Amino acid sequence: MRWRLIGLSLISFSLLFALHMVIPPQHSPFRPPDLNEPLGLATYAKLRHLKRNPLQCRDVLAAANVDFSIMPADEPAASCPLGETLVLERSMTRYNRAPMRFSCHQLAALYLWERRIVRPQAEKVFGTTLAEIQTYGTFSCRNIAGTEKRSEHAYANAIDIYGFIMQDGERVDIRQHWREKSPRGKFLARVHKGACRLFSVTLGPDFNADHADHFHLDMGSQTSCK
Repeated sequence: MRWRLIGLSLISFSLLFALHMVIPPQHSPFRPPDLNEPLGLATYAKLRHLKRNPLQCRDVLAAANVDFSIMPADEPAASCPLGETLVLERSMTRYNRAPMRFSCHQLAALYLWERRIVRPQAEKVFGTTLAEIQTYGTFSCRNIAGTEKRSEHAYANAIDIYGFIMQDGERVDIRQHWREKSPRGKFLARVHKGACRLFSVTLGPDFNADHADHFHLDMGSQTSCK
């Protein structure tokens, strides 16, 4: 019986190793995170892994040429004291509110959304490149509206996006163009759907009136796509 179990274990190990070698890295949860690889079945799991490994997360961002600085931990007396966080200095696309403060895995998810979803969709829908992402910001020491629970913004773990500007001057505004039967409406639907693949929580105008003019994207402990 013992030899049979050893044999089964060796077969299982061999199968896992074979799968590891054959499956493309973006689909394998056993491969280390890499923000330069395409999106795959394991991308979200790898982003969650980075939440538990902040030093590896910084290395992954640096390897993708994301320009960031490290903000030291807050003093304990701060209203919403945080440990070390990152400040985005430069990405592939300009942000109207940069520099902004992020948790590392939130910044990694945002970078993938920008690089693999928003920028490609701008080119597909409008035939031009994305010039600017418009945001209300990231870190904000506040509760979720109408509750006593801290918002993910209070942990530098969320961002609110309200619009986009294309290189040719085309503007896409979430309040004005959400669900519009137009290229701008199509673009918003696609980048919202794409965000659901990467972020734990993606909320838009269909969620409630508080989100009528923006997408809320966060990497907190909850899961929702609305």
